[in-house]
Amino acid sequence: MNEPLIWIASVIWGVTLGGFFFGGLLWTVRKAVASNRPALWLIGSLIIRMGALLTGFYVMSYGDWKRLILCFVGFFLGRSLVIRLTRGLQIPVLLDEEENHAP
Repeated sequence: MNEPLIWIASVIWGVTLGGFFFGGLLWTVRKAVASNRPALWLIGSLIIRMGALLTGFYVMSYGDWKRLILCFVGFFLGRSLVIRLTRGLQIPVLLDEEENHAP
């Protein structure tokens, strides 16, 4: 395969990984806020997201540092994309009746 095509694929793969990682983080925070066991959601999600991220970087780099760097660049582009798409979204906070007033 042609090197520039591999580099473009590395960036696209990184954007996909970034979207998965940070989109999954947003989903996890929403679930954790509404859950009785938020720590379980956060730790479980971290393990799954980090496992997928590290596996994705390893597979895409294929031992080439240039591919890995381009994948990192794509990852941060994916982060920026998720931030831009989710700007202004509110995370619902469930409060008890006692907590609905100021002290």
